[in-house]
Amino acid sequence: MKYTNTIRGVFLDRPNRFTAHVKVNGSIETVHVKNTGRCRELLVEGADVILYLSDHEKRKTRYDLVGVYKPSLGMVNIDSQAPNIVVREWLLKQDYDVIVPEYTWGNSRFDFYMEKDHQKYLLEIKGCTLEVDGVGYFPDAPSLRAVKHVEELIKAQEEGFVCAVGFVIAMNGVNRVMPNMKTHPAFGEALKKAEEAGVDVLYFECLVEEDGLSVVEMTRAYI
Repeated sequence: MKYTNTIRGVFLDRPNRFTAHVKVNGSIETVHVKNTGRCRELLVEGADVILYLSDHEKRKTRYDLVGVYKPSLGMVNIDSQAPNIVVREWLLKQDYDVIVPEYTWGNSRFDFYMEKDHQKYLLEIKGCTLEVDGVGYFPDAPSLRAVKHVEELIKAQEEGFVCAVGFVIAMNGVNRVMPNMKTHPAFGEALKKAEEAGVDVLYFECLVEEDGLSVVEMTRAYI
């Protein structure tokens, strides 16, 4: 995926989950943050950020904040919509017979439903932007929704689907993701049960650039 009309800015503060103040060309802009997670280790005062100029005329904010430069790591994509976009691009190259985004099964809506040779698949995608000592961690804030998705995947696996949780690692040089037991142990416990039930855990390693994001390799985790 590629962004057009990107510009650099300097992060100042984040008054709420949805907006931030960024200095752009000497002026202070209120921008939309395309990630409702905490991102506390990324969105620090003085951080270089990447903004995308929206083409929607009726918006209250002109810019979306989509990337942050972390000195020890490089560019991190924090656009919460990007993981599904790049995974869909990747799936289109995998010879599935059917690919359906936003698929409802049971009490959850999963990111992708696929079919190949009459086998049914469910794939739930999670974006990872938290890194500690070269390892990615998810989530960066408690997520009951993420736990629910994993528990539903266990049920679907038992009913004959091939199910997977995929972590899109929106950071260069990071190739695995661990559950953030400190922040939300319930997610880690649910993920372990899912792996034991046969649900795949996939890592989507990415190339992160100022103007885009792309999957470069997919690997599987093994318990």
